[in-house]
Amino acid sequence: MKSRYEDAKNVFVDSIDINDYIELESSMVAYKQLEHSMDKPLKMILLFGRPGTGKSILLNYIQDKLKHQKEIYYFDTPTLNEKEFFHKLFKILTKKDLPSNTVVNFSALVDYCKKLRGKRELIILLDEAQMYEADMMEKIRLLSDSRAVKFVVALHKTDDEDLIAKEHFKTRIWEVIELKNGSREEQTVYIHKKLLKKNLFEIANSIVEKDMKLIHKYTQGNYRECNKLLYTIFEICEFYDKNEPSQINYERIPKRIIEMAALKLGYINV
Repeated sequence: MKSRYEDAKNVFVDSIDINDYIELESSMVAYKQLEHSMDKPLKMILLFGRPGTGKSILLNYIQDKLKHQKEIYYFDTPTLNEKEFFHKLFKILTKKDLPSNTVVNFSALVDYCKKLRGKRELIILLDEAQMYEADMMEKIRLLSDSRAVKFVVALHKTDDEDLIAKEHFKTRIWEVIELKNGSREEQTVYIHKKLLKKNLFEIANSIVEKDMKLIHKYTQGNYRECNKLLYTIFEICEFYDKNEPSQINYERIPKRIIEMAALKLGYINV
């Protein structure tokens, strides 16, 4: 027999599917800022934030929303093969495939982009850009100088690195958009909206304010960590529902289950 918690668990599988996108106040501010920046005569735009703040799903969302208005393309996890990257870009620019054994002439590609200036403007959304080598980023900068190709560069923010000051971004970034971890109020909305989108009203109501405080304490408002914790909470609930239903309160998620999930994920230690 299927547990009532199985669907709730699956709601929190980490995903960049735009159908899973939750419109929060801060994410919509970032969306509007990014949309506005794309309309400016900028060459490069930096989108940055800690892992789990929603950069990838925001890029997917804006690509889906604007794909009928702009030439906009999403490049997901970077290929470490420069040849593959430029083959993909060549096809976007020329609408033609190159033979797999052909190397793109970079200078000719830049010249081709310059000829497109004023005729076409392409927007390339580069996710996980911290994985690109400096030489690759220099070529991306040169392409952006053509003003026919605009890049939105998504990067991780880390404690020991000021990304804005990175040498290969200093002179080209004209706009910076930062995504941050959510407040407790925003994370509460996020959790409830995800459950309500799947019509899981009773389960949404079983997570009360005290639970949200505890969840926010463990995850610090990070959405990826929130997904992991909620998935684990409902996985534990599912186990009890199937095996020891007398040990679970269906009207309220027990605090001990939230703590068990946090312990399993290493948020707390015994």
